[in-house]
Amino acid sequence: MNSNVAKVAGVSVGAALLGLGIPYFTRIAPPQLTSLITDLPVTKAPLSLSFFRNSTKTEPVSTEGLFLCDVSHSYRTELVSLDPLIIYIHNLITPAEITQLLQAGEPEFAPSKVTKGGRQQKANERTSSSAGLPEDNPTVQCVLKRTRNFMGTMFRDGWDEMGQPQLVRYTTGQQFNLHHDWFSSSMWADDGSWNTWNRMASFFAILEDDCTGGETYFPFAKSIVAPGPKGEQPGVTHRDGAGEKQKPLWREHEDGGLAFRPVAGNALFWINLHANGTGDTRTKHAGLPLESGQKTAMNIWPRQYYAYE
Repeated sequence: MNSNVAKVAGVSVGAALLGLGIPYFTRIAPPQLTSLITDLPVTKAPLSLSFFRNSTKTEPVSTEGLFLCDVSHSYRTELVSLDPLIIYIHNLITPAEITQLLQAGEPEFAPSKVTKGGRQQKANERTSSSAGLPEDNPTVQCVLKRTRNFMGTMFRDGWDEMGQPQLVRYTTGQQFNLHHDWFSSSMWADDGSWNTWNRMASFFAILEDDCTGGETYFPFAKSIVAPGPKGEQPGVTHRDGAGEKQKPLWREHEDGGLAFRPVAGNALFWINLHANGTGDTRTKHAGLPLESGQKTAMNIWPRQYYAYE
């Protein structure tokens, strides 16, 4: 009996050593051998020697890094301009969501492009970097659902879509000259149909604001709020919880229009298209040059679809 126990123990230990050694063996074995070994289901987690443990005990499961969408998250809005329509959104994106979004997009940053004649290309008027965000990312889905709900009935479920969001990053000296987000000619649908689409609206949410300069400038925007009796600028929280004065969230630009400073978590929303589907030229805007630091933002461009006729 002792010899049988010894054999079983030897086989068990040998199997354990083989399991532990396979991932390392694949690194040093010749290609003709690794092609066979890598087809085996090798676990990425450390080997669990369950026969040395009490099988009735439940191992703790780590929840670190998991993201849970806060469906009760609230934000506050201010109507800034009527023609064109521009809404300022306070606290649209939470700090936890900002962290997750930056992690999702960080590996994808590349020089930004512009769309001309239906084709994307580099251009001197846009010197930032951009990164597409994966639409199946839980944090991306959470933010897209929140922004979709913000739009209410102007968004037609089952027909329109939110589109792929994008991160954009500016460093010292970078800018984006005056431009509009809508296309002069509608774009063809990606599903191979004859339907077309255009960007009905825009969300521009700030994720990183460790910078000076870099305001978002709308030359045709007109504030509907007059300065206060002591000359206070609109859109300003004059003192924070500690009683410290705060900078204006936006200001009247010296050349006319409004310039919005970057504030992490806050966002701008505006309508790009007239009721007849044509683009509103008054929505032209620019990313003014960044004086120092780094600014990162998230673009969301909801798509309005048109049936082929």
